[in-house]
Amino acid sequence: MQWLPISAAIASISVVGIAIGLGMPLLSVILETRGYSASMIGLNTAIAGVASIVGAPMATPLAMRFGVVWTMAAMILFGALAFMGFYFATAFWMWFPLRVVLHIALTVLFILSEFWISSSAPPHRRGFVLGIYATVLSLGFALGPWLFSRIGSGGFAPFGTVFVLVMIALVPVIAAWRQSPDIHPSGDESGHFLRYIWLVPTATAAVLVFGAVETGGFALFPVYGARSGYSEGEAALLLTMIGLGNVLMQIPIGMLSDRMPDRRYLLLGCAIVGLAGMIFLPTVVGNWYIMAAVLFVWGGMVAALYTVGLAHLGSRLSGHELANANAAFVLCYGLGMVLGPQAIGIGMDLFGNEGFAGALALFFLFYIVLAITRIAASRRRS
Repeated sequence: MQWLPISAAIASISVVGIAIGLGMPLLSVILETRGYSASMIGLNTAIAGVASIVGAPMATPLAMRFGVVWTMAAMILFGALAFMGFYFATAFWMWFPLRVVLHIALTVLFILSEFWISSSAPPHRRGFVLGIYATVLSLGFALGPWLFSRIGSGGFAPFGTVFVLVMIALVPVIAAWRQSPDIHPSGDESGHFLRYIWLVPTATAAVLVFGAVETGGFALFPVYGARSGYSEGEAALLLTMIGLGNVLMQIPIGMLSDRMPDRRYLLLGCAIVGLAGMIFLPTVVGNWYIMAAVLFVWGGMVAALYTVGLAHLGSRLSGHELANANAAFVLCYGLGMVLGPQAIGIGMDLFGNEGFAGALALFFLFYIVLAITRIAASRRRS
């Protein structure tokens, strides 16, 4: 277990997680205040998914050419500058290229961080290490909305805070640069990259659903909360409850996944809890405390789709394939980022607040059908 590089990669990406947790609701609230519809807010957020799809294939070639650490450092700089651009961009159309630059940088950063973590952890403890990674990252996502509830959406302060946080993420990356992994070419990289998307569909579909739920849900939950009668701060604290669920549940779930002969059953269970949470959400929306409790459990189980999905993918692959596998995994996450905000935004425009939970429920239902089909097919073959 190489704890220094693992700690450096986790610390860096988790600071970025705080910035994302603050920045995503911030941008949505600003657009809502300017009078844009949920569909338009969802469209702008969905561009992040397009950028992730574009950025995912770039990660491995860039790291092979410039090294993992220096590529990560460059992405941190580009991401910080792009986010500052939202403060100075007055026209709505300008937010689209800024989203592209920001999320290409974040995509490459996440891929290389996860590759760094996975390559530094022994295979039999990968679920545990990824649980630590997900826990600390989730803590960052939880702190972000809490900071947003304290700072608010007015003026330069929230943008300046995000910029400083992202720049702090440079420190641990540079500190551990001597222990960063090398990525060596092996065969047809494009063929390998595409192959991973279909090689383990239960894992890649899990992260697609998680990407849709996380991105769409985080972006439009402030709108959902405001239309449900909650203040900006109350809605932000509900997002914090989702993040806290992630924090407390990822290590136990990761350790459980290391002991399961077939992680697909655990992924199926996470999706079932996700569906149940969205079925119950409309019935508890009038009580903040019950809603917070539901979102706490729901958030922890749904986040495990990413943690367990990544561990499941890692259990099927090894060595030099990890970088391309992580890139394919994040590509599917990007597809979810495109689908989620648009589906939820359109659902809310067509069906009101009920469209929020309904659209999210459809994603979980899709995954449940897929997982049951794959498990049943494997049992028939055996």
